[in-house]
Amino acid sequence: MKNSGDFWGGVAAMLVALPASVAFGVTIYSAISPQYAAFGALAGILGATALGLIAPTFGGTDRLISSPCAPAAAVLSAFAIQLVAQGVQPIPIVLMMTVLGILTGLIQILIGFLGIGKLIKYIPYPVVSGYLSGVGLIIIGSQLPKFAGAPPGTSWFEALLSPHIWDWRGLFIGSMTVAAMLLAPKITKAVPGTIIGILAGVLTYAGIASNDTSMLQLSGNPLVIGPVGASGEGYIELITHRWSQIGELKLSQVAGLVGSAVTLAALLSIDTLKTCVVLDQMTRTRHDPNRELAAQGFANVVASTIGGVCGAGTMGASLVNLSSGAKTRISGIVEGVMTLVVALLLGSFVAWIPVATLSGVLIVVGLRMIDTDPLRFLESRATVLDFSVVLAVVCVALFVGLIAASAVGVALSIILFLREQVGGNVVRRKSFVGQRSSTWYRPEAEMLILEQRGNSAVIIELQGSLFFGTTHQLYITLEPELVKTDFLILDMQRVQSVDVTAAHMLHLVRNILAERSVPLLLSNVRESLPNGRNLKEFLELSGLVPDGKSLIIMPTLEGAIEWVEDALLGDVGTPTALLPPLELHEIELFKGSKPETLTDIRNCMEVRSIQAGETIYARGDTDANLYLIRSGEVHIMGYVGGSSRLCHIATFGRGEFFGGLAFLDQRPRGNNAIALVASELFVLAPDKFNALAEEHKRIAFVMISRLAKTLAIRLRHADDELTLMQEN
Repeated sequence: MKNSGDFWGGVAAMLVALPASVAFGVTIYSAISPQYAAFGALAGILGATALGLIAPTFGGTDRLISSPCAPAAAVLSAFAIQLVAQGVQPIPIVLMMTVLGILTGLIQILIGFLGIGKLIKYIPYPVVSGYLSGVGLIIIGSQLPKFAGAPPGTSWFEALLSPHIWDWRGLFIGSMTVAAMLLAPKITKAVPGTIIGILAGVLTYAGIASNDTSMLQLSGNPLVIGPVGASGEGYIELITHRWSQIGELKLSQVAGLVGSAVTLAALLSIDTLKTCVVLDQMTRTRHDPNRELAAQGFANVVASTIGGVCGAGTMGASLVNLSSGAKTRISGIVEGVMTLVVALLLGSFVAWIPVATLSGVLIVVGLRMIDTDPLRFLESRATVLDFSVVLAVVCVALFVGLIAASAVGVALSIILFLREQVGGNVVRRKSFVGQRSSTWYRPEAEMLILEQRGNSAVIIELQGSLFFGTTHQLYITLEPELVKTDFLILDMQRVQSVDVTAAHMLHLVRNILAERSVPLLLSNVRESLPNGRNLKEFLELSGLVPDGKSLIIMPTLEGAIEWVEDALLGDVGTPTALLPPLELHEIELFKGSKPETLTDIRNCMEVRSIQAGETIYARGDTDANLYLIRSGEVHIMGYVGGSSRLCHIATFGRGEFFGGLAFLDQRPRGNNAIALVASELFVLAPDKFNALAEEHKRIAFVMISRLAKTLAIRLRHADDELTLMQEN
């Protein structure tokens, strides 16, 4: 082997995984009947072997160790306990657990191949917390009678209230196991607490047995696991016996296992992916969640088929594997091989592991599964309902069942989600066209008109999810505007999703406005929402088809505002390209100037023709010319937020000027100017202007004053818009 670290990592991981696998197997099968403990030990070994060999072979995560785990033991133990309480016989329970494991693996394979492995992490935290806490309590309750050495069939409640039925030997052995597991992390982290706890239990048993000869006998000894049958013949007998009886199951019984299989598949997948994420963080790698889940599912199918316990990628064994020098997936295969070898060679040692020791191990596992963090939810009224979800899941898990607990938890979480969505505000900002302008810079006279008439045009910026829970709130907000506004713009740039109810409400709004011949403008109607839906297509299917009159869809909010501005000014549809080029006296900057002044200024300028799409200047250029538009349109493009993508920030048309800042401060250009259509410009160079100023100081003064005034108006308007955005 090229990397000896993989070998030693696999061996070290086996020392952690094998005892735990045996403990989990015994725990599961002991819940059926104490006589099935030996079968449980063998099932744990088979599960660890199959998972260790198959999961790393087909998986994609280096150093990951897969073996039977606490979630599998918890769910399967609880499953067995419930069936026993219903009076189901042991053999059908064993068969149903086999089929349950196979279904679980198949569901994991399906999850992996459908590529939805990443979605498992979106299970609500209160549901997971409550479920795991409920399972932890179920484990503790099922192990208390065994921990106390009570007779088989004793309930946890009866065992607690009947000290006279306790076996002090088992109680002492179990207590030493629990104490060793709890103290182990404080003493050393080199050896896992599970191994230390098992060793402590075995040594305690040996100490007591030195004074009690009855404990030195393996046959008929209720304090130990008993013969495991870990031999080739034992394995084959278990597999063939299991499948010879599988025909006794009814189809209805198999169908009833689907819910439990989905729950177990989700828990095992979460456990695996959680371990993979930790390994990624420690090794600076990245796993493939879907490939890993498919491999885990295949391994669980094989493990269950041969009579083993299903499992997942386990944290403890994987971290031991990593710390022992493992580098690749080969370490996982080594762990699987060594599990089988050690089980065959040391099967007699496994038979002497005390039952109370394994109960103590599972009690500690159950205690660690109980999540106490949600208790903090009681400190605030805002999170009390979240705590109620956790409490409800725990109670349903204890008194009804695990599947019902999952269903109740998800249902309550959906209700809490709806509460948050309904309580949120889907209206981000309300403003008027008179308060904010489009990117089109207009002459001062037109700006005054827009300020006067602009309050008749309302802009509503929407956000979040528009669905049945928020539709009524949105309609209440829009209702006052439907009877008085002349234009209504709904911007959907920050909308995350829209359902049929919300689309129907928008259809109603359009119809109400149409009765007054008022158009509804929708802007930023995207073709791809975060949920994958084509919003434009969805609205059209819902009846919201743009017709240019009652419903108008604009690509941007600025475009919608510009359309309304043109309508308020009476310029909608005016073909500016057909208008003749302006003369100097028609440009706003020079209106009212004397003819001789205009003549002098005109002599300093050149006329330049620009083709559509041509760049007039770019960011960083030292060009400091002042440009006045005789005809055409010019877009100013800037790099917003330090990105490399150009964004449209302003538009100038006939009679306007641009490039004034560089003309005044002589600094490099901060943006790009691009002709939208074929344009004709007056160009005034700084040196030409300086020459004019030497001869006609008053002309230069008046021109600079008007230039500064126009720039001040533009900046004041920009400040007003920024203030409006901050206020909202």
